[in-house]
Amino acid sequence: MSTIIDIKKVLSNLGIDTTNQGSSTGKNWLNSSGEEISSFSPVDGELLAKVVSADAATYEEVISQASEAFKSWTQVPAPKRGEIVRQIGEELRLHKEDLGSLVSYEMGKSYQEGLGEVQEMIDICDFAVGLSRQLYGLTMHSERPGHRMYEQYHPLGIVGIISAFNFPVAVWAWNTMLAWVCGDVCVWKPSEKTPITAVACQNIIQKVFERNSLPEGISGLLIGDYKIGELMTADKRVPLVSATGSIRMGKKVGEAVGKRLGRALLELGGNNAIIVTENADLEIALTAAVFGAVGTAGQRCTSTRRLIVHENIFDQVKQKLVNAYGQLRIGDPLDENNHVGPLIDQDAVKSYLTAIDKIKEEGGKIVIEGEVLSGDKYVSGCYVKPAIYEVENDFQIVQDETFAPILYLIKYTSVEEAIALQNDVPQGLSSAIMTTNMRESELFLSQAGSDCGIANVNIGTSGAEIGGAFGGEKETGGGRESGSDAWKVYMRRQTNTINYSKELPLAQGIKFDL
Repeated sequence: MSTIIDIKKVLSNLGIDTTNQGSSTGKNWLNSSGEEISSFSPVDGELLAKVVSADAATYEEVISQASEAFKSWTQVPAPKRGEIVRQIGEELRLHKEDLGSLVSYEMGKSYQEGLGEVQEMIDICDFAVGLSRQLYGLTMHSERPGHRMYEQYHPLGIVGIISAFNFPVAVWAWNTMLAWVCGDVCVWKPSEKTPITAVACQNIIQKVFERNSLPEGISGLLIGDYKIGELMTADKRVPLVSATGSIRMGKKVGEAVGKRLGRALLELGGNNAIIVTENADLEIALTAAVFGAVGTAGQRCTSTRRLIVHENIFDQVKQKLVNAYGQLRIGDPLDENNHVGPLIDQDAVKSYLTAIDKIKEEGGKIVIEGEVLSGDKYVSGCYVKPAIYEVENDFQIVQDETFAPILYLIKYTSVEEAIALQNDVPQGLSSAIMTTNMRESELFLSQAGSDCGIANVNIGTSGAEIGGAFGGEKETGGGRESGSDAWKVYMRRQTNTINYSKELPLAQGIKFDL
């Protein structure tokens, strides 16, 4: 077990009793007949804890509790709901180090990234508190005398949240905190690869609910595999399902929710590129590229997959990358001296190796060869070497997303060609251009430029601030979470017309005399 932290103490501080596995998951799990899920850390292969997954009966209980809780929660004024979220943010501040450590140990990302993920949760709480006083509608002038028109927003009801392992807590918070101030209740199905962090979050927020005499059903937790997700996506009692994960999973969710004419908020795969022009500041460009490619071991939806480099500086950039990769330290992510931690599990390692085989089959040239690392330092078998290959953009493997630290180098001649290459993949999440030339940057941000939901200049593809709406286009799903006006997806819009005159004039001057 990692010697950097006392994981048993961390779990105890977060209300997780590893001596009585499953009991910490809340009363909804005590009578479940579901299978036991064991969470093994990719850091060292050690068993972290066990939980009992939800079954169909448990699902019904959780949804029923959520439906009942919605009746009272929706009647709480929005600023008062914001006050509850403020208290949750304060509770997260108190548990930041423990929760950040658990995120790092269960998922495998660096300790600093684990802390950063919890900080994102705190930040979205702060954002949501202010939002609770700004759920604005619009007023319009009516064409009929003595009439007033306006729009307002009402909560939807139950919001189902399906989250992925790579951000085991932050993406849930992005959805939940906004949904709560909007008056919705939430039911969360976390990744079965990172269930313990979900239990820890539930323990933290339930303290706040109990102190404020609020029903447990405002926040439901359903740990399990895809079968729980299928129950949620088919359930008409869940008007909105927000799902983060692979494109394959997202298509299934979108189809199931669409069949019942529900709403789906989809945050799916990315195949993100950085364009490096002749006019780039190479120090900034290389820092962004390396962090984007190897941060979280390449397991972010915004990870940099492709580096599209001008032909005149291609060899120079390639050599600088080789030098930078030679300085990477791979190992226990809780050791802050290391840059790269493990992949999430053996299935991810297999995907990494399969991708490397396909790169070679399609004619990719080795810049830095990938391999699985072995030895006492890498006892879990989940550590791999960040790799770089020179490829063509139309290779099938390049068109697909591989959730691993593999970076593709692609050469271009004109900025128009570079933008076309950047756009010529099925996904459309994050993109960036490195340039000090205003014309290049403005072209990249124009209608003729990047087709992604996120387009950056002189910063990388990886990561995003909570103040802006997060999401992408094409097979990334079109969803938007976090900041800006993303809150509107968690509410239903209603147009209201009030007649305060003594007559009933009809619109467009229609006459209907009785």
